[in-house]
Amino acid sequence: MTEAMGKPQRIVVWTRRLIVMGLAAALSACATVVPQGTPGAAGPQPVRPTQVTPPKIDAGIPQDVSRQRVALLVPLSGSNAGVGQSLANATQLAVLDSRSDRLRITSYDTNQGAAAAAQKALADGNKLILGPLLADDVRAVAPIARRAGVPVITFSNDSAVAGNGTYLLGYSPGQSIARVVDYARSKGMTNFAGLVPNGLYGDRASTAFLRAVEQAGGQVLSLQTYDRAPGALTGAINRLAKNAPYQAVLVADSGSVAATAVPILRKNGGGNAEILGTELWNSESAITSAPALTGAWFASVSDSLYRQYAAKYRARFGTAPYRLSSLGYDAVLLTVRIMRDWAIGAPFPEARLRDAGGFAGIDGAFRFGRDGVAERALEVQEIRPGATVTVSPAPTGFAGQ
Repeated sequence: MTEAMGKPQRIVVWTRRLIVMGLAAALSACATVVPQGTPGAAGPQPVRPTQVTPPKIDAGIPQDVSRQRVALLVPLSGSNAGVGQSLANATQLAVLDSRSDRLRITSYDTNQGAAAAAQKALADGNKLILGPLLADDVRAVAPIARRAGVPVITFSNDSAVAGNGTYLLGYSPGQSIARVVDYARSKGMTNFAGLVPNGLYGDRASTAFLRAVEQAGGQVLSLQTYDRAPGALTGAINRLAKNAPYQAVLVADSGSVAATAVPILRKNGGGNAEILGTELWNSESAITSAPALTGAWFASVSDSLYRQYAAKYRARFGTAPYRLSSLGYDAVLLTVRIMRDWAIGAPFPEARLRDAGGFAGIDGAFRFGRDGVAERALEVQEIRPGATVTVSPAPTGFAGQ
């Protein structure tokens, strides 16, 4: 029974196969009958598929056609992350305050490698670099930026890194020392002495101090150095006493070190000598609560506008800013001012940084000299219990302007 039912099925299958084979043969025969080139005999021509070019995808941050690209290179991790983040916050606040809709600032972490951060910033299309903070990072970034034709405005205070497309916005200790020496000289002081720490900052301070006293018409009776070892400061003060009496003594170190040194100075030949400090003191609020420093002088940028800035910063970010963060704010104000001569996507107009008239910011007036170092209008402050008082206001202009 099963066998009988299977035979008709096989006949149907074979019949279908024969029909298909027949149709294939017929079509093949038709294709060979008509010779190529016969008029009116050509069939439909094959249509080549249209090739669709995929959209180009650029690596990195998309290019901005409506805003200028500016890179901020600061430490956002590691031991200096607090300062770096405060600088980043300050640039954000400055963009908001200036209401600039043509500026886009992107932050890059130098703690992960300053050279790598610069290369990434340039690959992303940034035409100006703000930062870095540390001198060693500037040395790594500057040649990379120079090859790309991108200027660098650094927050370092080491004047040795300035020049060749790198501009120093940080506070120069040499200018601070020269200003306070000039003020002391105006008060009749001619005999000076100095205490400076060993190291790069001390070396620069020593050179600036000797030059400033000479130019002011005074004389340095003694200049002693010390390291951070126990008793080293006392030893330097004892050596200083051999050249007493001097009328003013510069302590080119932090306010806390000066507060330690002054009582020892008073007991070892210092008598009533005037104590002079540097720009480092401006970032230390504790100096006003150190009785030993009452009456001391130091030169720095003005704090009048900074206090307003600090209040606004605290309201927005919920914490107090680092004193150095005003450099980030002023760097943005400087950029915004120059943007009227800076077409979108064009190289930054570096020549504008050397405007003789200078610029104004939170820290007062400044201008870049031929060496790329910001010359600042500084005031002299005197330390009083609980406050500092301006005893010589900052000049309103620059000599030779």
